[in-house]
Amino acid sequence: MSHTDDHPRSEAWKNAVTVLQEATPPAVPRDAHATTIRVDFPPGDPGTPPHRHSGPAFGYVLEGEMRFELEGEPVRVVRAGETFWEPGGDVIHYQDGNNRTDTRLSFLVTMFCAPGQPMLVLVEDDELKQRAHLRASRSS
Repeated sequence: MSHTDDHPRSEAWKNAVTVLQEATPPAVPRDAHATTIRVDFPPGDPGTPPHRHSGPAFGYVLEGEMRFELEGEPVRVVRAGETFWEPGGDVIHYQDGNNRTDTRLSFLVTMFCAPGQPMLVLVEDDELKQRAHLRASRSS
């Protein structure tokens, strides 16, 4: 009896893949370091202060709802099972907070960081004021 008789090949792989996101980001930094992290915020948490990444980032919400805002784009809600991405570089990521007050937010992010640069850099208040005109209008 051959090995394949004991363990027949699966055919499930042919239908196992679901494309969740396709994007055409700007160039990934040369010799980029890829990091995948899980982020968990408690109910109602505002998330990470305005920040940037040195390269593109691709994410998937596992649980809850995220308030997501990139510079130049309106705030949107990304729900469990949905994806998001950002180009990195100079673009400010304003919001990644929990949109819900009754459950936690949990998401995965894979980031392609430029070598020798931190994964995340907070944006100072002075720069936020200087670039305020680049932020999409927010409804109240």
